[in-house]
Amino acid sequence: MKLFGPNRKSIVSGSTKGIGFAIASALYGAGITVIVNGRGEDGVGGAIERIKYLNPDSNGQLIGFVGDLVDAKEVDRLYESHPDAEIIVNNIGLYGAVDFDKSTDKDWFDIFDANVMSGVRLSRKYAPALRRTGWGRIVFISSESAINVPVEMIHYGFSKTAQLAISRGLAETFAGTGVTVNSVLPGPTFTDGVQEFVASLGGANFDEFTEEYFRSVRPTSIIKRFSSPEEVGNVVAFVCSELASSITGAAIRVDGGAVKSCF
Repeated sequence: MKLFGPNRKSIVSGSTKGIGFAIASALYGAGITVIVNGRGEDGVGGAIERIKYLNPDSNGQLIGFVGDLVDAKEVDRLYESHPDAEIIVNNIGLYGAVDFDKSTDKDWFDIFDANVMSGVRLSRKYAPALRRTGWGRIVFISSESAINVPVEMIHYGFSKTAQLAISRGLAETFAGTGVTVNSVLPGPTFTDGVQEFVASLGGANFDEFTEEYFRSVRPTSIIKRFSSPEEVGNVVAFVCSELASSITGAAIRVDGGAVKSCF
């Protein structure tokens, strides 16, 4: 069964690596047009080549857009170039540990602008066109930290919780239009950042690191391992697909059971 109808076009913000890259790859693998976004030409070009390599049988298309989509002017430029995008995946995100007592206003404003306002700006820009066409998908890539707010990154958890509120409220503004809006909440995921962190430990054994991480940092995890970016990307692709037409206003967890709740 095909996930998408013909001629669907998507934009995945911040998609040159990590979860964003995996989402772009999954969408392209499903045969649609994907706009791959990053801040540098080399990063965007390299991501496009890797996505093609990973999906040799895809009949989709890949388009590069170099620009920082935290910037409202760049969002305008994207829309002027690609007003026909119907699938908007808000993936841009910053994170970093900082003690609450030592956090500055700039720390809070920077993470709010990147993690929250980038998605607000992009969704707001495309919303009128999606209403007119009567079909569309908007997805916010949140985090299990929206619910399990990490004490070492309260500002990050706050930004991810804000995404849940925006996606739910925005879904209701699209009631009856054929446009769905959802959040996807990854849990601990083996991204480039995690890989670099483990490498920085000076030859630490990854299996031992994983065992200790899920014993002391995320003991509520049920799968007791990091998810792969591809596992998250596949879920996002489904949420964006024709098959997910009755899923909207939802917070969909891909967290390996790290959130200790059945709701």
